[in-house]
Amino acid sequence: MLSALAGMAFGLSLIVAVGAQNIFVLRQGLRREHVGLVAGICAVSDFVLISAGVGGLGTLIQSAPMVVEVARWAGAVVVLVYGGMAARRAWKGQQVVMGRHSMTSRTMGAAVATTLALTWLNPHVYLDTVVLVGGLAATHGDDRWWFGLGACLASTAWFVALGYGARYLAPLLEKPGAWRVLDSVVAVTMMVVAATLVLGA
Repeated sequence: MLSALAGMAFGLSLIVAVGAQNIFVLRQGLRREHVGLVAGICAVSDFVLISAGVGGLGTLIQSAPMVVEVARWAGAVVVLVYGGMAARRAWKGQQVVMGRHSMTSRTMGAAVATTLALTWLNPHVYLDTVVLVGGLAATHGDDRWWFGLGACLASTAWFVALGYGARYLAPLLEKPGAWRVLDSVVAVTMMVVAATLVLGA
């Protein structure tokens, strides 16, 4: 039980951060479009990746320098692209309007594709779930799967809360200025992440 609680605490410390995936879930929550589907894909993806890390894949990846190198550069490109998109939104002042009068709706297919891309093409997702969670879980010995379960529960709770709780942030985020600030923070964060990947930090 203590290992599960430790896993939940560590999982939340990694996942509660400003990033492209969280911002997308937040946007879908504000639009009230495919919220359960998007949150579910994020949670199931984390479950698969965390399970792989707890099962020892993280150690295997670290022993293959070429795989890590390719993932590092590919990840930097992906992060730069999403950072550029956020910067463009911040520059133009794109607004997310809530309720039935929302801007052009995103189809289910587009929502699924975007969620999968932001999850599985993000190198930090692998670093957080497979390497870090998997590595720390290993220190719990026979209770490592309880640790992993705790991290999975934290992930599920976070995405559900972010998606369905977004509507309560609507009054704060109704103005374009608020989104310009948020997108600016996302853009800067993505650029920093890309820089650390390129520099091998």
